[in-house]
Amino acid sequence: MQRDEEQTAAVPTAAGEFNWQAHSVLIVDDEEGMRHFLERTLKRRCGMVEAAADVEQATELMTRLHFDLLILDIALPGKSGIEWLHELREQGFGGDVILITAFADMETAIDALRGGASDFILKPFRIDQILNSIKRCFERARLARENFVLRRELAERASDVVGLVGHSAAIQQLRGMIRRVGQMPSTVLLLGESGTGKEVAARALHQTSPRAQRPFVPLNCAAISSELIESELFGHVKGAFTGATESRNGLFYYAHGGTLFLDEISELPLAMQTRLLRVLEERRVRPVGSEREIPVDVRIIAASNRDLAAEVAAGRFRQDLYFRLAVVDIRIPPLRERAEDIPDLMRHFMDMLSVQLGVAPLPLSHALINCLTAYGWPGNVRELRNFVERSLILGVFPTEMLPVEACAVLGGGGDLTLTLEEVEKRHILRVVEDCKGNKTEAARRLGVSRKTLDRKFADWGDDVRSAAVV
Repeated sequence: MQRDEEQTAAVPTAAGEFNWQAHSVLIVDDEEGMRHFLERTLKRRCGMVEAAADVEQATELMTRLHFDLLILDIALPGKSGIEWLHELREQGFGGDVILITAFADMETAIDALRGGASDFILKPFRIDQILNSIKRCFERARLARENFVLRRELAERASDVVGLVGHSAAIQQLRGMIRRVGQMPSTVLLLGESGTGKEVAARALHQTSPRAQRPFVPLNCAAISSELIESELFGHVKGAFTGATESRNGLFYYAHGGTLFLDEISELPLAMQTRLLRVLEERRVRPVGSEREIPVDVRIIAASNRDLAAEVAAGRFRQDLYFRLAVVDIRIPPLRERAEDIPDLMRHFMDMLSVQLGVAPLPLSHALINCLTAYGWPGNVRELRNFVERSLILGVFPTEMLPVEACAVLGGGGDLTLTLEEVEKRHILRVVEDCKGNKTEAARRLGVSRKTLDRKFADWGDDVRSAAVV
């Protein structure tokens, strides 16, 4: 066995194929020589390796640490490995378990497989035999996580992830904030109106973080009933409630090592807010119906389109959870505050959707763009995307398709033949009128300086100066 270990150490293992350092292993064997051998073999490869001589020691380690894999001897003092394996599965442990034994028969092997063992290895074994078994477990767990996340994204994706598109000062400031905060492990709270792209920002935070190669798991808290949200997040064991015919891992399990994005966090019931706060503070989850807590390593990004401070004042959101989530809060600007990004967004959606729909992109005129930038877009980027999709399906940007408010700004029933200068002039005068002549406020809404606005009015002459008197 020592000779096999030396040969394997001299030849590079399959570590280059995947990251062994990202995995943790617990060895449970009462034979001291076997424990030491496995520890020496695995510590040079895996990120964390611990060992225990019996179930009691192993249980104590598992209350403090998360393990991806157990290497478990069947013949242990007190409680056998197979007995403990059955208990672990009933308690909701979802990791892989490799059973090892020097004495086995067909009945033992069948019992091991029924208990949920990932592999069954007879002693004495070669080092390449145990390493190949461990590698298969790690790869199977990785593929299971990736498959779950991909299936969830396909099922829940209401709109495509488009990235932070645009060149406005607001979006550039947001990019800078995400680059800075993404590198930190802190919890982040994203605030903004519905449709502004909070999930896009959350994914950008994940991609700029050290966790970028691990799962990003999104959950819309408003889309899950209050009766099921705890099971969805933490998992459950078989028989925990009516309909729980088998144990199931929760989203915290699938997000382990990565990021869990909780959208519309304000919709969580108060009781669930309490449980989430405890998880954030203790970094452990307890599956529904289980007596065992599981350590987790997950970064939380939360989002809300409501004013959470107001929700706290109204008693609908826990103050301690609010402060725990808002370590860093980032406001996602509405589209009306970054109207200069509309041309970039239009082209982006046009390129993406024309391929999906199998139609040719439509030409964008200056008059059309200025008509759209004059509109308030209460549905934000999501509404703009839907507008582009409708237009591609119909094949034109007809006046009757345009938002009523934008057409009214143009005047003449939405005349798309007006010059760019005339559209700009009418829009500015409309905004100043809405601000009751306050040019400072109008400049803020338009995203320009007060000096720029004064220069525009000077160029237009005396016929419009009376429209702005403040």
